[in-house]
Amino acid sequence: MNRVILSGNLTRDPEVRYSQSGMAFTRMGLAVQRRSKSKDKDKDVTVDFFNIVAFDKTAEFCGNYLHKGSRVFVEGRLQTSSYENKDGVKVNSVEIMIDNIEFGDSKRQSDGGDDSVRRSSSNSSYVDNFVNRREQAQQKRNNNYDDFGGEPIDPEDTPF
Repeated sequence: MNRVILSGNLTRDPEVRYSQSGMAFTRMGLAVQRRSKSKDKDKDVTVDFFNIVAFDKTAEFCGNYLHKGSRVFVEGRLQTSSYENKDGVKVNSVEIMIDNIEFGDSKRQSDGGDDSVRRSSSNSSYVDNFVNRREQAQQKRNNNYDDFGGEPIDPEDTPF
């Protein structure tokens, strides 16, 4: 099974391009914090960088709604490739091919505004923050119903 789930921040703006056949694609960088168990508290967090690739509607979504610094949750698969660079040296590369990508911040948080769903303390992991926000959103859903059939509406799930 080849599945990867990561949470991190984009290192550059997604730039959507199109192949000769008209398929949209974008390449982005993802910075993921990793905690280590060292005695020096200042060196407890290191950062790993990953190349991620999205296609079709996912690529267009990334180009329209994400930017450098956006926190995202990515699900996909690893894919390896190799090529020869300008100097004739063989280079091996690993990329994450995105199957699913979700916002890690609400729109207000990513714009720097105030929001009722706050970030947890820096000691919590990204996944814990994600779970906490989802639980809070579920509580809101249980209390907010629209006038068209009683289905819950969660503003956190809208991409705008």
